Amino acid sequence: MDDGDGLMSIGVFARRVGLAPSALRFYGDCGLLRPARVDEVTGYRYYAPEQEDRAVLVRRLRDAGMPLPEASVVLDGSKEEARAVLERHARRTRESAKAARTVIEELLRGLAHGRDTAVARIGGAELAGAVRQVAAAVAGGETREEFPVLGCVLLEVGGQEVRLVATDRYRLSVRTLRARSASGGTLRTPVPVEEMHRAASWALPLDELEIETDGRDVWLLDTSERPDPPGPPGSPALSGSPAPHGACGSRGVRGPDGVSEQRDGSGWLDGSAGIGGLGPGDASGRYGAASGPCGGSGRWKLRTAEGTFPSYQMILDGLPPVRHRVIVARAALVAVLGEQGAQGPFPLSTGGGGLAVGGPGPAGTELPAVCTGPPLRIAFDPAVLLPALEASVGPDVLLEVSSPDAPVVVRSADQGSFTTLVMPVLSPSA
Repeated sequence: MDDGDGLMSIGVFARRVGLAPSALRFYGDCGLLRPARVDEVTGYRYYAPEQEDRAVLVRRLRDAGMPLPEASVVLDGSKEEARAVLERHARRTRESAKAARTVIEELLRGLAHGRDTAVARIGGAELAGAVRQVAAAVAGGETREEFPVLGCVLLEVGGQEVRLVATDRYRLSVRTLRARSASGGTLRTPVPVEEMHRAASWALPLDELEIETDGRDVWLLDTSERPDPPGPPGSPALSGSPAPHGACGSRGVRGPDGVSEQRDGSGWLDGSAGIGGLGPGDASGRYGAASGPCGGSGRWKLRTAEGTFPSYQMILDGLPPVRHRVIVARAALVAVLGEQGAQGPFPLSTGGGGLAVGGPGPAGTELPAVCTGPPLRIAFDPAVLLPALEASVGPDVLLEVSSPDAPVVVRSADQGSFTTLVMPVLSPSA
């Protein structure tokens, strides 16, 4: 209805711009879209044709979920201010949609699988670096033959973190990654180290990936929104529709987690030559069929393993109090150990103002170090300690010692999320 001055009633204007009359009244009261005229007697509101563009823009901004204060900046601020507000809202909207998608996908997968799942998103380079660090502690040779599960990296997802754990009974490495987003409970699955290396190669160039596990199977998904996600080394490009659950590799049901642990001077034992409660009956070594890439959008399933992985948290919680701390240049200590590596066990000692690294006989090397606690003398097998030092990052390494026959905590001074336990050796010189 036209009032004769070219103005439109609120009902006519509402239909033209796609807004409800109640919305127009609200926007008028808050100053975002005031009517051109308000009848003093009846209170009727009238709008001018030139207000249509502003009204449509208000509707579009509100449809996009923009708060009123920011919408007013877009409407009445400078171009620079409007651009900044729009870009900020676009980032916020993308993050919100991403978080919602993660939750919905996780719920849908839980319904499809019929069991609980844990999902976390991390950087591809972060995963690759973590695999490199812990892989040095994976068992090989006779130890792996006796306990095949020690040839695996334990992948644990839960508590807003992703943890990778490996042990050969003489070393225990734990690397913790903070998830960018996560959902579900805490679930853990052993994955053969060779499969983790393949996953690391695949993940390295990705900005972001998603790890999903139900405690039996592990899936990786490229979420970096790239048009051509990479496949595992030596594999064809990933394409096609997602594979059905269980189509690529499988594993049996894991055993119980309850374990008991005791320690001697050479390794962690349970009375039957295992670490943290691992006995021969727990490590069947049966693996699922080798899995290649599965599904589209960079989604594929890792080969997982049977067997109960040692309870690493019980081992960490059972460490005695630290009495000695040594901070030393990592490269210098690595170089000395490399020179003495063929000479068998060697002692480390403090008390002279630095760290004395000595091999058999009177010869030794004094390294500058920051040492706290009483004088210490402890011995190591270079083949056990050296890989732990090489896997660390940063210029300095921290050794935390409780006693010469207890596990020594090796920490990177620059990365507290990576921890390795190394067993010392008992020798006449120690």
